[in-house]
Amino acid sequence: MKKLKLGVAGLGRAFALTAPTLAADKRVELVAATDPRPEALGKIARDFGAEGLASFQDLLKSSAEAIYIATPHRFHAEQAIAAAKAGKHVLVEKPMALSLRECSAMAAAAKKHRVHMIVGPSHSFDAPVRRTRQLIPQFGRVRMITAFNYTDFLYRPRMPEERKHALLNQSAHHVDIVRLLSGSALMSVRAHTAGQGAYAALLRFKEGFATIVYSGHAHFDSDEFAGWIGELGQKKDPSQYGSARRALAGRDELKFKAARNYGGPEFKSSEAQFHEHFGPIIVSCDKADLRPLPDGVMVYADGERRLEPLAPTDTPRAGVIDELYDAVVNGKAPLHDAAWGLATTEACLAILKSAKSGKEIPLKHQTSASRT
Repeated sequence: MKKLKLGVAGLGRAFALTAPTLAADKRVELVAATDPRPEALGKIARDFGAEGLASFQDLLKSSAEAIYIATPHRFHAEQAIAAAKAGKHVLVEKPMALSLRECSAMAAAAKKHRVHMIVGPSHSFDAPVRRTRQLIPQFGRVRMITAFNYTDFLYRPRMPEERKHALLNQSAHHVDIVRLLSGSALMSVRAHTAGQGAYAALLRFKEGFATIVYSGHAHFDSDEFAGWIGELGQKKDPSQYGSARRALAGRDELKFKAARNYGGPEFKSSEAQFHEHFGPIIVSCDKADLRPLPDGVMVYADGERRLEPLAPTDTPRAGVIDELYDAVVNGKAPLHDAAWGLATTEACLAILKSAKSGKEIPLKHQTSASRT
């Protein structure tokens, strides 16, 4: 089996969440990385045997066939375009970029230089979501999707720009999920927001609609509805309610973030016993409601209620590697490509625009995914 040689730009929180999959998936060899923190480069050398490089330009000169861009959002467009020009395939963290202009430039660069560009990971790659998508044809058309998530996102240590773009960051998960499950083109968005950390939006598709609600204010925890399984598939202790708020209290947020980052003295890798998820999701079809869970998919059909189980995995983000590997090694067009990422970003920006204007926002750059 051919191994895909991967380089990484940015060894922060985003990379840390994907690292267990990169370590466990035998299809990928992490060969090089760049980050401004020497402690992160030292750790990646120990963990993966990867070469630590001083700059992004050095990374582009490495043997990596594909570059995973896990840097802050403001760098995504410039680095993805540079990677495409260098003939490197690209896996870029969501959100794809901060504007439609940047997303369009990234898509154009990938097309011009004939490289694949995949936008993710997002929770639409989660195995229970993908299994739900496979089950939908058995139960007719999707009429309605309800999705909500209440987390402590704003009380995990953040840089100022992360707080500024919190809604764009988190809504990308919800929008990706409902677009994938709908199987229909998204037509318009109407939304309200509550500060930097909460939104409610109605997404109208060509067929059906979706309601998405999110709060990152660390009060109610919707993991209560997932059997106290956390977003990353880890077991949670409900008696530790408010732990994120307590941990952050009185600390310098930037120093705390640095300490918890990959390579920092307080870094802890995630230990998943279940599949990742993004809160309760209910897909209402003609003949059943489907609910992805951390251990499978609940089917509520006309005459039965059952669980379609999914076995645990040590590669929780294998769906990302599936698309990247199939694209680069097997030449298969990815689902979460640049056009997909642009469409998701358009919808996320429309949430902000609708909340500000009080109007329904029509969308112009949408694409839909056929079910396979």
